[in-house]
Amino acid sequence: MKKVKEIIDKYPILFYFIISSVINATLLRIFTVKNYFAIRPLIMDIGIVILFALISFLFKSKNRKKYFIVVSIILIATCIINSMYYTYYKSFASFTMLATSVFVIDVSDAVVENVIQIKDIFFAWQFIGLLYLFKLSNQKQDKTLISKIKIKKLLIIPLLCFVVVCIFSSPSDFAKLTKQRNKKNIVLNFGIYFYQINDLIQSLKPQITNTLGHDKALKEVRDYYKENDNKNKTNEYTNIFYGKNLIVIHAESLQTMTINKEFNTKEVTPVLNKLTREGIYFNNFYSQVGVGTSSDAEFVFSTSLLPSSSGTVFVNYSDRKYKSLQQLLKDKGYYVASMHANDGDFWNRKEMHNTLGYDKLYDKEYYNIDETIGLGLSDKSFFHQSVSLIKNIKEEQKKPFYVNLITLSNHTPFSDLDKMPKFDTSLYIDTNSQTIKRDYINGTVLGNYFRSVHYSDEAIGEFIQELDDNNLLDNTVIVIYGDHDARIDESYYNLYYNYDGVEDRILNENDENYTEFNEYTYELNRKVPLIIWTKDKQYKINSSTPMAMLDVLPTLGNMFGIYNEYQLGNDIFNKKDNTVVFLDGSYLTDKIYYNSQKNEIYSINTEVINENYVSERSKYADNLIEISNKIIEYDLIKEIEEER
Repeated sequence: MKKVKEIIDKYPILFYFIISSVINATLLRIFTVKNYFAIRPLIMDIGIVILFALISFLFKSKNRKKYFIVVSIILIATCIINSMYYTYYKSFASFTMLATSVFVIDVSDAVVENVIQIKDIFFAWQFIGLLYLFKLSNQKQDKTLISKIKIKKLLIIPLLCFVVVCIFSSPSDFAKLTKQRNKKNIVLNFGIYFYQINDLIQSLKPQITNTLGHDKALKEVRDYYKENDNKNKTNEYTNIFYGKNLIVIHAESLQTMTINKEFNTKEVTPVLNKLTREGIYFNNFYSQVGVGTSSDAEFVFSTSLLPSSSGTVFVNYSDRKYKSLQQLLKDKGYYVASMHANDGDFWNRKEMHNTLGYDKLYDKEYYNIDETIGLGLSDKSFFHQSVSLIKNIKEEQKKPFYVNLITLSNHTPFSDLDKMPKFDTSLYIDTNSQTIKRDYINGTVLGNYFRSVHYSDEAIGEFIQELDDNNLLDNTVIVIYGDHDARIDESYYNLYYNYDGVEDRILNENDENYTEFNEYTYELNRKVPLIIWTKDKQYKINSSTPMAMLDVLPTLGNMFGIYNEYQLGNDIFNKKDNTVVFLDGSYLTDKIYYNSQKNEIYSINTEVINENYVSERSKYADNLIEISNKIIEYDLIKEIEEER
C-alpha cells in the first residue's frame, strides 16, 4: 500500500485513469443492465484497468501521456458505443459489427433522434478530466521509479482480482464466454472491458481455427440432419398455391400490436385487418434478427437458417451457397425479382440477392425519387412505380413470377409526419359538461409510430387495388410480414397501457387497473404479423401457434410445392408445440418465455412445467444456433451438395 500511495502521489494521471475508467464501466452497467451493486464485474473492471495502467510503465516517460490518451479514448468509445447500441438492440456491440457500421450513415437521422441520448455523451467526462490533469502536470516523471518500487510486484493486484472473480464464478459462466451469445450475462458477471476483450478473441478465433474446426463442424451438421429427419410432410395445405405468382411485402418495422388497433373508432390498419380476416394470419409470429436487422429478416425468411452470431450474413458471408426460397421457385420455372428503392449496395443487397438466386434487383436506379418519407422513396410512390415493373415482368417473361418488395417509410424515427395523412392518437374524455382532450401518446415516438403504420397500411391498400386494376392479382398470392419490431422504448408502452385520462396521470402498480409491462411483456410484444392472402379464395385462418421467421419457408414452401432439405424451421401446420428460438439462446413456447441472458422463465399461461421441459428446449435452442452458424461459417451446404 505504501508503494501504491507513492504511485498515486507521483502519478496522479495514472490514478485518475484507473478511477475514471472504473466509474465509466460501472455507469454503463447501471444505464444498460441496471447492474447497481454487483461486486464481481466491479472487481474485474478494476483488475483490467490496473493492468492497462501498469502497461504504461513499458513506455518511456515522455510517451506515457500519449499512451493514456489512446487507451482512454478506446475505453470511453467502448462505453459510448455500447450505451448507444444497447438503447436500440438491448444487447452489447461486437467487433464483428464494425463491418456493418458503414450502414449507419444511411440511417443517421434514426440514430440521432432515437438512439443517441445524453447519457451516451456523459462518458466523455473522463477525457475532459484527463486533459485538465495534463495541463496541470508539468513535473517530469521519475524514470527510475520502476526499478525503485519494483513495479512488477504490483501485477499481483490485477492477478488477485482475476482470481477472486474466478472463485466466485460458476463453470456455466465460463462456458458462455466461448459462445458469446449471452452478452448481457457476460457483462453482468465480468464487466464491459472483459466482455469486449473476450469478444475480440472470439471474433478472431474463426480466422485462426477455421481449417481445424471444419471436419468436426461437417460431422455435426450431417449428424443433425440424420437425427432430425425433417423430410417433406404433406398436410391439407400442400400445393394449394402450386404454380401461382407470389408477391412478398417486406414491411419495415410492422408490429402485430398495430393490427385491429383503434383510436377514436378509427382503425390504425384497416387494410391489413381485412387481409387478416380473409387470409391466413399468424398472430403469434416473431422475427429473428441480429445486428443485420432488415437484412437478417430477409435471410431467415429466404433460407430457414438463423442469422450469423458473428457479423451479418449479407455482409460477411455473402459468398456462401444457400438453398433459398428464391432458388427453389426459380428451379420451378419462376422469374424471381426483388424491388427496393434504396441503394443496392446497402446491406450488400446487390451481391447477396444474386447469391440467393434473384434474377434481378430493381434498386434505386429504377425508381423516380419523386416523394421521400423517412429513409427514401415513400411507400405509396414505391408501390405505384413497382406495379409497372411487375406488369412488365409478367408480359415479358410469360412465366410465374416471385417479387419481393422492401418498404422504407415506416422506419424509425417516424418523423416525416407532415407528408402523411393525419391520424389522431389523442384520448377524449366525456364529462357532464364537456369533452376533454388528452394528448397522451400523441406526438410521442409511439404515437408517431401508429400514424406512420397507418400511412403504410394505406400504401399497401392502394398497391393491392392497383395490382387488381392491372389484372395482376389473378392467380397471385400476397405475403406480408413485419421484418422486425419498431424498437420503441419500454417507457412509452407503460404510458400507453397505464394512462388514466380522467386524472391525467400514469397508473402505478398499486392502482386497480394497472397493467404490468415489464421486460418480458415487452419481449412478447415485439411480435410481428405474417399474412398470406389471395384474391382467389378466402381461407379465414387465424393461427396462434408460436411461430418464427425460420418457419416461413417450410410452411410457405409446402403450399407452393417446394422443399428445402436444409431448413431448420418447421411447417407450422405440422408442428403444434413449436419452439421459437432467438439468436441469443432465449426461446419462446406457448407456455413460457425463457431468457438465456438471466436464466429466467416467464410463464405465459398457468400450466405447470418441469425442469426437463426447460432443459430440453434450451438444448434444442443452443443446438439450432450452433448448427446454423456452422453451416454458414464453413459453407457446408456447398460442400454437401458437391459430394452428391
